[in-house]
Amino acid sequence: MNKNTSTTIPYIAGDGIGPEIMAVTQQIVDAALEIAYGGNRSITWLECPAGKHAFETSGEYLPAETLETLKQHAASIKGPLTTPVGGGIRSLNVTMRQELDLYVCMRPVRWYEGLPSPLRNPTGMDVVTFRENTEDIYTGIEYPAGSAEQQRFLAAFQNSMPEDYAKIAHPQECGIGIKPISKTNSQRLVRAAIRWALENGRKRLSIVHKGNIMKYTEGAFRNWGYEVADGEFSDQTFSRMRYLAIQKAEGEAAAQAAKDQALKEGKLWVDDVIADVTFEQLITKPQNFDVLATTNLNGDYVSDAAAALAGGVGISPGANINFESRVAVFEANHGSADMLAGQNKANPSSLILSAEMMLRYLDWTEAANLVRDALAAAIRAGQVTFDLAAQIPGAQTLGTREFAQAVINHMRL
Repeated sequence: MNKNTSTTIPYIAGDGIGPEIMAVTQQIVDAALEIAYGGNRSITWLECPAGKHAFETSGEYLPAETLETLKQHAASIKGPLTTPVGGGIRSLNVTMRQELDLYVCMRPVRWYEGLPSPLRNPTGMDVVTFRENTEDIYTGIEYPAGSAEQQRFLAAFQNSMPEDYAKIAHPQECGIGIKPISKTNSQRLVRAAIRWALENGRKRLSIVHKGNIMKYTEGAFRNWGYEVADGEFSDQTFSRMRYLAIQKAEGEAAAQAAKDQALKEGKLWVDDVIADVTFEQLITKPQNFDVLATTNLNGDYVSDAAAALAGGVGISPGANINFESRVAVFEANHGSADMLAGQNKANPSSLILSAEMMLRYLDWTEAANLVRDALAAAIRAGQVTFDLAAQIPGAQTLGTREFAQAVINHMRL
């Protein structure tokens, strides 16, 4: 995307451990650019206020000027932000995604040699989740039990749909939430996932849903996803829907032969998996998954579960992207861990790998490869922070800054 010799990257340091892990991440990225390009490419880091510090200085947790700055740049990076509990303050992360229309939450999970895993054989686990980022229950349309809003909603519901209202066992005791799933947003998510899978040589894309129960939201997400695969990418994909159509018309052998031929030609296999089955198969045969396209809530669950199988969220990167407006915010996937702040103990790997994603997004592939390979080498050598060292026999426990230096040292080897 960006072959320029320099670029400006806005960043939000974050709360808790955020400033510490952001500082070492920037140090690693700067070193990678110097080593990869001999000083011919560089980043100017532009700090943007958000979170607790922003509130203390401006009275706003997410200032409008910060959102505007992020909107004006192709790529930004952020540390973890803490949303205050109570007081009706909306999640800062969700607000950012919705205000900037960052409809893809992209979360790759890859097992690196030396990482702890509950799996007997995590070798080869390499799963990328494309999570729809702007709707589902994360729209935040919900009303507490007994509130005036809940009462108005229930009254309107009872008047217009009395038979459905009667299905609610204790309506006056219920909190009410709305789960909107739209065709437009579902299809642009699946479209982005398919394009990425094709561009990156992936073999399988699975639409994850709970459509067997929620037929007109989750089930519709599945159906709309297949429409994209079969309608817009028919020459590059072979879907389960197409397989079933051939099976019905010509029999099982013909369907299997058509699938085999399509895969031999390098086409992307597109299927769908019920959400709970996805969890089961992530544990029993994670190597079978490649790219997952999911609704918002399912994607939240599935991506964290996948991360837990490959070292935990401390080493799980993420990005929020709008592939049309070309705005992307890369982020650590864990919380602010305030109890570790200022102690030089936090694991910066999630943010480091998010920066690696950012470099790749900018087409600075050589630097991205340096960061990824050096971090993998440090882990393989047992040079890790305390959270991983506690799970790796014989590991050397390093502080945040010392771990970053170890990564840089491996770049120079």
